[in-house]
Amino acid sequence: MASSGSAYLLLDIAGTPCALPRASISEILPLPDLHTPPATGGWLAGFLNLGGAPIPVIDLAPLLGLRPAATAPGVYAHLVLTRDDAVAYLVDRAADLVTVPDSAIRPAEQDGTLNGCVAAELVIGDRLVHALAPESLLTAQERARVAALTQAAAERLAALPASA
Repeated sequence: MASSGSAYLLLDIAGTPCALPRASISEILPLPDLHTPPATGGWLAGFLNLGGAPIPVIDLAPLLGLRPAATAPGVYAHLVLTRDDAVAYLVDRAADLVTVPDSAIRPAEQDGTLNGCVAAELVIGDRLVHALAPESLLTAQERARVAALTQAAAERLAALPASA
């Protein structure tokens, strides 16, 4: 009998192999120009205008402490849009979609990561890949601040005259 597994999107984040559960992702986009109001900075890379709605873009490299925030993304950078369109994650590269057998998924120690942002360790070939928990990447305070900035960006966007 075949072993079941889970689908993950493999990512390169500042040279560190990571993964997001496929179920949490709606689409992958090449990196477009982002709206970067003065309040953004650090790991908040700016906002993606998606059909008139601002989507906050979280740069995972500085968020996870893997690269300084001032470093520009590379030419292969991607945005990974979450299923609920609440945020998009900026990654150096969205590499591959894989199914990982249950036997190759090991739960991570919750105390070993900030806010439990690493949910599991995936054994893929000879590599160990950190499976990120999207719901735990930001703390409650960070989510509240991003929501407030997103609301302000939406209000600014709404105040502009419609293009002809």
